[in-house]
Amino acid sequence: MTTEYENKEHTAVADTDDVVLEVSDLSVTFPSDDGPLPAVRQVSYKVRRGEALGIVGESGSGKSVTSMAIMGLLPRNARVEGSARLLGQEIIGLNDKQISEVRGQRIAMIFQDPLTSLNPVYTIGYQIAEAVLAHRKVGKKVAMARALELLEIVGIPSPEQRLRQYPHELSGGMRQRVVIAIAMANDPDVIIADEPTTALDVTVQAQVLDALQRAREETGAALVLITHDLGVVAGQVDRVGVMYAGRIVEMGSVEEVFYRPRMPYALGLLGSLPRLDGDRGDRLTPILGAPPSLRDLPGGCGFAPRCPMARERCHEEEPRLLLIENGPQEGEATAHTAACHFSEELVDAEASDLFRSTSVDTEGLGSVAEMEAAEAHVAEAREGYLGELGAEADREVAAKAETEVLLTATDLVKHFPIRSKGLMRRRVGEVQAVSGISLDLRERETLALVGESGCGKSTTARLLLNLIKLTSGEVSYMGQPLQDLSDRRMRPLRKDLQLVFQDPFASLDPRMTVSDIIAEPMRIHGSGHRDARKRVSELLELVGLNPEHGSRYPHEFSGGQRQRIGVARALSLNPRVLVLDEPVSALDVSIQAGVINLLEDLQDELGLSYLFVSHDLSVVKHIADRVAVMYLGKMVETATTDQLFSAPAHPYTQALISAIPLPDPVKERTRERITVTGDIPSPANPPSGCRFRTRCPKFANELSDAERARCVEEPPELKERGTGHRDACHYSKAIELI
Repeated sequence: MTTEYENKEHTAVADTDDVVLEVSDLSVTFPSDDGPLPAVRQVSYKVRRGEALGIVGESGSGKSVTSMAIMGLLPRNARVEGSARLLGQEIIGLNDKQISEVRGQRIAMIFQDPLTSLNPVYTIGYQIAEAVLAHRKVGKKVAMARALELLEIVGIPSPEQRLRQYPHELSGGMRQRVVIAIAMANDPDVIIADEPTTALDVTVQAQVLDALQRAREETGAALVLITHDLGVVAGQVDRVGVMYAGRIVEMGSVEEVFYRPRMPYALGLLGSLPRLDGDRGDRLTPILGAPPSLRDLPGGCGFAPRCPMARERCHEEEPRLLLIENGPQEGEATAHTAACHFSEELVDAEASDLFRSTSVDTEGLGSVAEMEAAEAHVAEAREGYLGELGAEADREVAAKAETEVLLTATDLVKHFPIRSKGLMRRRVGEVQAVSGISLDLRERETLALVGESGCGKSTTARLLLNLIKLTSGEVSYMGQPLQDLSDRRMRPLRKDLQLVFQDPFASLDPRMTVSDIIAEPMRIHGSGHRDARKRVSELLELVGLNPEHGSRYPHEFSGGQRQRIGVARALSLNPRVLVLDEPVSALDVSIQAGVINLLEDLQDELGLSYLFVSHDLSVVKHIADRVAVMYLGKMVETATTDQLFSAPAHPYTQALISAIPLPDPVKERTRERITVTGDIPSPANPPSGCRFRTRCPKFANELSDAERARCVEEPPELKERGTGHRDACHYSKAIELI
């Protein structure tokens, strides 16, 4: 694309060299009270013009710090060593003025959180135009015209209107597309995207990835995509580097790394993923243990304490990143390298061959032998615990039919008032958060509630537990109505109905020890101190944690461990129903796999029923028996998991499933896509008729005028389509997507 502000000299120079970014032996060390912290260790890679390189790894592996070092955005106390050459120019060590001339013009960055990347006091148009004016000698009118053009390129609807709006007036997906527009404002040679789709719904993620692809096509820029989502990597990049403990441990073409990984950590990451195209019966294979502290890295290979293949050499000598024998030849863009002394032993290996499936937390244990011993001990403890629950629990279960309905909701409605500003605070409207939801949860069943953010999933879960009051409708537990019960009369039923929150750190009192946190519900309900203390130890073992750590505080545990503590607290009163509100959304994939396995084990052992609230359909397919799909406060489809994923009928469900990335490069790039446009309408003013019609691809492209009129005027009812499969669409048609 040629425009009057394009830097012709810059473009001509860039074309003389195929490599646009070359990083060599880049290391970053931060000072701390406990000594130096090596966050990045000798990272090297090259990116060629038009190429997309993915950088993946767990939290704390050094992915983002590497990119911030390249951009010159680290704090002054960080020690940066090594080299990063952009179009042959060294950019490490440039002063503020020098690096400012490079940033935004030759290399641009897309940050993870667009709300903190955009200035709340300036309009969208001003901020995009500012990026142009910073590097081009053009007038404000030309810069604003460029801003409008960029908004059109990244697919923002009504771009003229958006130019005059402020960041808080845009949705998360639109804000991220604005950040992409700013990054491409000056046709950079390299775009670094740091987790650009984190915390976005899958449908919005698909729109953002589309915008990112258009940005690359328009600018011809190379892309460095930093993410923890292996499905996104499979569909978007040419090569991938896997980072662990501050260094790259495997690098190669996306096909080589995904289909023929030669580093145990990469193999373990792939085995930890719940896959949309996988078998529901397959147990996930988490990586044992947790990443090491960067302040106290182990000798030799950083992955050795978690690696089942580790031998004496692995603990003494750190492996170098070497070319794989019989792989692509050195010098090719697809060269496959791995940092493992015994990589040849991984030929044709499966994750389940190397890592044993477990639900036990093994963080802090020094060897695989210790981890296996801990798992055996926990299994023994669980048997003893279940034996103590014993005959009474068995008699209860035997006395009831296995398909008994425990929790029932009928026509749930919840509207939140919108009040005016000022002293009087008059009611001026209402948010229709939940609009006529009906469902039931059976014994020993997992029912998943899925949908985009703002669809009413979490509100529905809280209504079922009587944590917030209904506007109308009925909720009953084992035939007893709950909606009219006071807090005092509801308290005895809280034993049976427990909630596990999305953010375990925010839901655990930081001033209480873990033992006190788990024991608190028992003391509230009258258990003695001695009984509570004994049961806390049993519960910690039950969820795979060390009882000796009960005296610690929440901040001393990892995210996965805190989630296990939350589960233990919820189990302390022997509940029959657990409501799980996004319980694994904030966890790395290897830790997520262990928590999912734990939940499955506990359900089998304790006969629990789960209401599983999630936006991640890959996890839902793995753990749920039935699925209910919500959109803008209404139920649009419900079916068994097998029915829903094999033949979804509602256009919204089809769009959700087709938007979920598959961690398989060939499948991900060749599968059918059903895309939705725009953002979710405001629940304060939902569309008439079918609430999904404003984004429905079938409504936009396939229906006649008469059929569209019906969608506009008549709200579709949730109708039976056979064998328990129901959907709310006038013109639904089941199709196969996976």
